[in-house]
Amino acid sequence: MAFYQLNTTQKLPVSVNEIWDFISSPDNLKEITPQHMGFIVTGNTGAGKMYPGMIITYKVSPLFGIKLNWMTEITQVKDLEYFVDEQRIGPYSMWHHQHRIEPIDGGVLMTDIVTYQPPMGFLGAIANSLVIINQLKEIFDYRTVALEKRFGKFL
Repeated sequence: MAFYQLNTTQKLPVSVNEIWDFISSPDNLKEITPQHMGFIVTGNTGAGKMYPGMIITYKVSPLFGIKLNWMTEITQVKDLEYFVDEQRIGPYSMWHHQHRIEPIDGGVLMTDIVTYQPPMGFLGAIANSLVIINQLKEIFDYRTVALEKRFGKFL
């Protein structure tokens, strides 16, 4: 079974504190997810910012409007630098997502590293090349636009 990785970066003209406050709050996930995915946070084990061990549950419709339950655990957090979410229940056989931020001249550099394994073995590998990787890129492209709309473009 194959593993895949998607790496994205984005520069934003904000402080580390400002972007950390936004990305480390589960309540903001819906704002940076395409509407057609029907993304809804259905619960989390804490109020406010992420912490190691936090469980977040969602409903999401990645394909054909079919609602799926998704549960992630925040497994690592280093304030103002990074956090990691890992799928516990959901559409992938494995999902590990690193969210990193670092200060740069004029703002911050955000880096996302998503390592994942589709379900269903070789059928999942085919689905990845035909649908999954393109959908993940679309989600991160949407997020880029949503964050620029909220925080401005990096010049």
